[in-house]
Amino acid sequence: MAKKREGGGPTRTQQAAKFLGVSVLAGAVLAGIALPAAGALGLAAKTSVEGFDDIPANLRTPPLSQRTTILDSDGGEIASVYSRDRTVVGLKDMSPYVQQAIVAIEDARFYSHGAIDLKGILRAVNKNAQSGGVSQGASTLTQQYVKNVFVEEAGDDPDKVAQATQQTLGRKVKELKYAIKLEEKLGKRKILQNYLNITFFGEQAYGVESAAQRYFSKSAKDLSLGESALLAGIVQSPTRYDPVNHPKTATARRNTVLRRMADLKDVTRAQADAAAAQPIKLKVSRPQNGCITSTDGAGFFCDYVREVLLNDKTFGATREVRSKRWMQGGLTIRTTLDRQTQKSIQASLSKHVYADDPVAGAAAVVQPGTGKILGMGQSRPYGFGTNQTQINLSVDRKMGGGAGYQPGSTFKPIIAAAALEQGISPYQQYSSPFKMAYPTPVQTCDGQWSDHDTVQNEDPKEVGPYAMKEATAKSVNTYYVQLISDMGICPAVTMAQKMGIQRADGEPMRQVPSMALGGQEMSPLTMATAYATFADEGTYCSPVAIESITDAQGKALNVPKSNCRGAMSKKTADTVNALLKGVVEDGTGKEAGLKGRDSAGKTGTTDSRYAAWFVGYTPNAAGAVWVGDPRHQRQMYDITIGGVPHDKVYGADTPGPIWRDLMGGALDGRPAPALPTVQIDGPKDKGNDGNKGKPKPPKKPKPGGDNKPGGGWHIPGFPDILGGGNGGW
Repeated sequence: MAKKREGGGPTRTQQAAKFLGVSVLAGAVLAGIALPAAGALGLAAKTSVEGFDDIPANLRTPPLSQRTTILDSDGGEIASVYSRDRTVVGLKDMSPYVQQAIVAIEDARFYSHGAIDLKGILRAVNKNAQSGGVSQGASTLTQQYVKNVFVEEAGDDPDKVAQATQQTLGRKVKELKYAIKLEEKLGKRKILQNYLNITFFGEQAYGVESAAQRYFSKSAKDLSLGESALLAGIVQSPTRYDPVNHPKTATARRNTVLRRMADLKDVTRAQADAAAAQPIKLKVSRPQNGCITSTDGAGFFCDYVREVLLNDKTFGATREVRSKRWMQGGLTIRTTLDRQTQKSIQASLSKHVYADDPVAGAAAVVQPGTGKILGMGQSRPYGFGTNQTQINLSVDRKMGGGAGYQPGSTFKPIIAAAALEQGISPYQQYSSPFKMAYPTPVQTCDGQWSDHDTVQNEDPKEVGPYAMKEATAKSVNTYYVQLISDMGICPAVTMAQKMGIQRADGEPMRQVPSMALGGQEMSPLTMATAYATFADEGTYCSPVAIESITDAQGKALNVPKSNCRGAMSKKTADTVNALLKGVVEDGTGKEAGLKGRDSAGKTGTTDSRYAAWFVGYTPNAAGAVWVGDPRHQRQMYDITIGGVPHDKVYGADTPGPIWRDLMGGALDGRPAPALPTVQIDGPKDKGNDGNKGKPKPPKKPKPGGDNKPGGGWHIPGFPDILGGGNGGW
């Protein structure tokens, strides 16, 4: 056993062995660069480099992972998302000091040597042999850049990262060959730029631009001499020289960089001394990553944008590819979100429904005529904590939402529109008793429905006969059951499809008479978009959340567009407008009426009060508000919501005021056009079409097409909780 020297150092035998090992490494490198794999280096060198010629000549450099930025309609930032916080910039956008500092401390001979610094290698061999270790490095900036490319390509896979950074002769030789080719292809300045953009500066900051923002809250082009030296010093050991957690060590390292810059005459000694005399002054900007960082409650809208991108094959063949593009692609996504509307949605929900209430509230607002989603929000914040959630209660399940909620009587206007399109007059009267059995059989798109369920109104005093206007204002269940039974279910299904209505979980809509009473689960966004059809004189526009997307190179990408189509005649839409203006002026929705502008809408409350709604619109905005238990378990009897006690909750007393306040704020200072309507006289003053006497029977659906038995189509949705039951008020 060899003896150690006094003081515990290695013996001469050990020194010789280590020197020989490092010499073999250097020899192998030199052999791989310039010599055949034979000669004085022996078998060790030959084995190390015999595959040198088999290494591909060109380094595959994947696009650098960059942050994606999501903007509102005016260009304000909603959130940024990334797997690595990086913003790629050119040398012109980097301070000359930071360029000089990184070269000075990492590779002072960068501009005078080739891809490999042979002088540096020999110096490292000598110093390592003398010290008995291998601490002295010899990698050039070009080689370090190549290693960083390997690490970038490995991503977050720990096994791949370990392989990319393993200290083996084979990896070193591979790194060297790529470095040679890159020097030939890119040149020094481009390599320096790439290095400063790819390298890790600690505190989750990749690249000098993100590092400048993280530590000093400024751009890389504005870095001072001292700040530049501090960042350059971090690179060797981001943890050890972290100025946030180890300011003394970071200061000493900064001063080392400053002295080195002065030695190389990048700056004068006086400049270096002046910078070294200054204490480190950080202005740390903590990482803001993901939709959870959004303000004004826009986290759910941000998450919806994410789902749009992940579900659209325009952005990649697989969901995995699309997800990577979202997290790493450096996209700039301009959305339809209107900040005024979003703030108003969140303020109203927070005022009327508390985050820790036993039930929740959600709302969505769209623009008629364009389908643009202006905002969406919830009473429970976006997040992982207590009374928070990441389930978007405003949208369908496939877009990150839940199972949806029965819309109750807010579905009745769709039935009214279908009836009007079939030629049924708004003056059509029905007996509308307090309680009745469902008429049977009822024609569906592919057969008949027949059962023995009963339906009743909310108030025993609600007894007809009623015509459509009063039945809508009072939300008379038995009127609408008689109406859909006369008309048939298929025209209602067809109208729903034309208005973009689908069940929230993608299942087919059940063709039962209770659909007239909103017995099948929908999302607030679906209902808001459907009602926007009435506001735009019968034109339905599918909802969209994205205005434009540019990639990291500034190239515009294709984005999903709204699909607008005629769903009903202008006369039908104007008639429904008249019906629903009556609801907010004289009916169940008076608490939701807006002052100083035309509005229309409908209340909805489901059986057992699992959900309450108000859906309404003006010519320039349509919105839906839902309040209930997302788990479909808590009935809203003897409950306090937003500090207000309720014996039982109605669509008028909680969702209605939420809608009124959010729409009032969203439209404040904006034009107040009139809703186009037709005149409908009192429901009992006239018969059909103004003629006294017995009302004409409604027109039956014509055979063929969607009305033909066995034809038609189905809408996705949930199994009906109520079956053929009441549906609600």
